[in-house]
Amino acid sequence: MLLTFYVQGSKAQTNIPLYPDNQILFAKEGTEIPRLTVYKPAKMKSDIAVIVCSGGSYGGRANDWEGIPACKTLNDAGITAFLLDYRVPNPTRMQHKEIVPLTDAQRAIQYVREHAAEYKVDAAKVGIMGFSAGGHLVTTVGTHFGKTALDNPQSTSLKPAFVIAVYPVVSFADSLTHWDSRNNLIGPDITSAEIKEYSNELQVTVDTPPFFLVSALDDNVVKVENSLYLEAALRQCEVPVELYLYAKGGHGFGVNNKTVSKQWTAPCMKWILSNKWKISNNK
Repeated sequence: MLLTFYVQGSKAQTNIPLYPDNQILFAKEGTEIPRLTVYKPAKMKSDIAVIVCSGGSYGGRANDWEGIPACKTLNDAGITAFLLDYRVPNPTRMQHKEIVPLTDAQRAIQYVREHAAEYKVDAAKVGIMGFSAGGHLVTTVGTHFGKTALDNPQSTSLKPAFVIAVYPVVSFADSLTHWDSRNNLIGPDITSAEIKEYSNELQVTVDTPPFFLVSALDDNVVKVENSLYLEAALRQCEVPVELYLYAKGGHGFGVNNKTVSKQWTAPCMKWILSNKWKISNNK
């Protein structure tokens, strides 16, 4: 596997192709190269790892104001972060575009777990964070971990230890969804079965991992009900969930809601560090 290094600010980061020997699942000619970028804290305070997925309506990745600042915030808390450049759905570059982002995210969990010793993290303590459409991706990871297209000879668990979803798209129901995200992932001819499959508030079970949700009541891009309905579904199944709800902030504030002095990141980092995470199976 080819590893490359570059400088981001004052720290060297490691850039890792997600699939060994460029054997990229579902790829056609001209495909993007999915990758992980490792952000190591200056001083590790935990053996927890968090994979970060930026938003972008499944049409791009907002790394500059979501993914990279989130990784740096995790580093400031002493947590190792992995920024995931998952492939953006594109039928000319890939087959089965609707499952490619999920497959890339599952592969990221698989990679981090299987290389945990290398990064001095605990394989049982790998969580995932996502923003907006990246929030839909991570809520899908948190509810669909029993289904995968990956080869998994080591039977590595694809269930994240925890999920953090910030102003997430959760539902593909007509009354709740973010239309660009739904159309980019599935397309305008989505079926009722696909709407149910990708409405993650309908996919929660007692085996779903714990969630930390962040949203704003005045979000006029992704309806706050996406988070509220998911929270209700999690509580119904007695899955641990924390909801950090702003009165104001709109959409796309990343790690810095400029309308308030207290950011969601402080209680979130405390939540990550104070829990004894574990994963037991892929049920």
